[in-house]
Amino acid sequence: MIQTENLVKRFGDFTALNGITCTIPAGCVYGLVGSNGAGKSTFLRLVNGVYRADEGSIQIDGEPAYENPAVKQRTAYVPDDLYFLPGASLNRMAKLYAAAYPAFDQARYRSLVATFRLDPAKSLGSFSKGMKRQAAILLALSCRAEYYFFDETFDGLDPVMRNLVKSLICSDVLERGTTAIIASHSLRELEDTCDQLALLHQGGIVLESDVQNLKTSLFKIQIAFTREYGQAMFSRLDVLHFSKRGSVSNLIVRGDREQTVEWLRGQQPVVLDVLPLTLEEVFTYEMEALGYSFRSEQPELRQNTADGRDAQ
Repeated sequence: MIQTENLVKRFGDFTALNGITCTIPAGCVYGLVGSNGAGKSTFLRLVNGVYRADEGSIQIDGEPAYENPAVKQRTAYVPDDLYFLPGASLNRMAKLYAAAYPAFDQARYRSLVATFRLDPAKSLGSFSKGMKRQAAILLALSCRAEYYFFDETFDGLDPVMRNLVKSLICSDVLERGTTAIIASHSLRELEDTCDQLALLHQGGIVLESDVQNLKTSLFKIQIAFTREYGQAMFSRLDVLHFSKRGSVSNLIVRGDREQTVEWLRGQQPVVLDVLPLTLEEVFTYEMEALGYSFRSEQPELRQNTADGRDAQ
């Protein structure tokens, strides 16, 4: 289990993380999402002991993460900015990893090299962006770590490789009880992979929840009446968003779906449909309910995502 309490990290006069407190249970896939500069990469580097926290504490199974070789032998980190020894091949990097990780599994390494169809004797400098990320992922998975940390794991991977990596990560979690923490800009990439998700915004966690609870606690209602009506009609419901065009309204509602639908049917609508929400929509409306104007940040988010970096 990973526990952080009042975690703060500053770079000069910029506060990258501002008092983050969270608990990541063992044996799950935990997703970190947020726009550029939200603090995802900084959080991962702190938990991995790359950075020292300015304030607060980080515990992995009750032990401090910073300058603790025993803990680091149980964790594997694939950063957004990959690094390999100059001129090194996969085989040479595997020797380095084997020296650092007592549990490094040579048989699994050879199996994953074959699965990813990479040439282990070829210089990594000649690999494409996607091939380098595949190499970093398979080296990490060969460590047989208890905790995996992936920063923008799927960046540069084609759809087939993305599905393969998701499958390998989930298999490790299910079969070995490992814990995987994945940071990404894309909710769509994490929607079918993570057990829990945390949304970072301006250096803090503004929303954290079990994925299934997130997706079932919010739903969209499309409704119409022959009589005139307005948003006040739905005051007894927890409506996060209301829009109306003509006689048809769309509502984003939080609460018990069956009870809500039963009450709405009692109002005798001529149209009543319950529609599912994507995880991206859930986070958008939850953020709006918390007072964050996530919609206004979308153009910036798309622009920054193009360069594939999370500001520190």
